[in-house]
Amino acid sequence: MQNISEGIRLNHFDLFVFIIEIISITSFAVSGSITAIKKGLDTFGVVIVGVTTSIGGGILRDIILGITLPKTFTNPIYAAVAAVISLLTFIIEYRHAKKLGEEIKSNKFTEAVMFWLDTLGLGIFTMVGVATAYEISNEFSGFLLCFVGVITGVGGGIMRDIFVGNRPYIFVKHFYASTCIIGSIVCIILWNICGRVISMLVGATVIVVLRFFAAKYRWNMPHVPGYDYK
Repeated sequence: MQNISEGIRLNHFDLFVFIIEIISITSFAVSGSITAIKKGLDTFGVVIVGVTTSIGGGILRDIILGITLPKTFTNPIYAAVAAVISLLTFIIEYRHAKKLGEEIKSNKFTEAVMFWLDTLGLGIFTMVGVATAYEISNEFSGFLLCFVGVITGVGGGIMRDIFVGNRPYIFVKHFYASTCIIGSIVCIILWNICGRVISMLVGATVIVVLRFFAAKYRWNMPHVPGYDYK
């Protein structure tokens, strides 16, 4: 009876992880697609960048943890969702630009949407990375759990920036990857105290809140004076 109830709980947890992964993939797909559109990429390029932004971190996570094949390739629903969302984003932006007869320009609303989508995806994917590492083994060190969480959160964004020719955002502005480290540490500390779901929700919330304040008050890591990083 205990085994049956444990199996039900595991199924509920797997469903919880799947749902938040889809939310995160959707967020990163829109964020990556808009970045590609602003760089003037064609339909194929926009879809590729959107998909890469969505699943890149998960692929790196699985490689580090020795999961072969990476989950993305054994369960293509993740790449499929990312591709559909990226294509829809392209179509919406294309129709909007054609209707106005001008190129898509950055504005406060677009920047705000990109920020919150990117932040949401960052928080969720970081926590999924920590949870995936725990699923593989409970003997991993805190360092590896934290490292995997951070890589899962920022890996896709790094690939996106490289693809479109930008300096990786996480290295230059707004206290980005540092929030993933803090959120991962919080999640790891609470894992055996509050349970998996609560610890992941709290860790993701910490990341989102820190990202918000970092953007609002322009918190940045120190840079060497005299060098442009904007």
